[in-house]
Amino acid sequence: MTKTSFADYVATQDARNTIQLNIRKYCLMLCDALLMDIERQHPNSGYKFYIEGGRKYHKLIMECENGSKSVHAFIDKKTGEVYKPASWKAPAKIVRYNLLEIASREQCFARADWAGGYLYVR
Repeated sequence: MTKTSFADYVATQDARNTIQLNIRKYCLMLCDALLMDIERQHPNSGYKFYIEGGRKYHKLIMECENGSKSVHAFIDKKTGEVYKPASWKAPAKIVRYNLLEIASREQCFARADWAGGYLYVR
């Protein structure tokens, strides 16, 4: 069994924290991309996109001006994997995008539409 020094532990913890902060930043960028898409198609629609944190996933919520809410997507807090929602509480099983991979993230942001069509498997 190898012993890890405190300095090694701190370095790995810092790396984990950086990854989690980047995932949250990319979630906010996805919310902005979705909001820009709906504003382009339906100006002054009153829709909002925001993040609710859970134990394992960030939940991207779409809220209408009348107060009704729906889950737009789930994003794994540790891996950055984007999932289509299966229900209010659970994601579908297939990973759609990974926000930590540059090519996948750019593809996700380029295809992002407020109705969620980019989350369907082709």
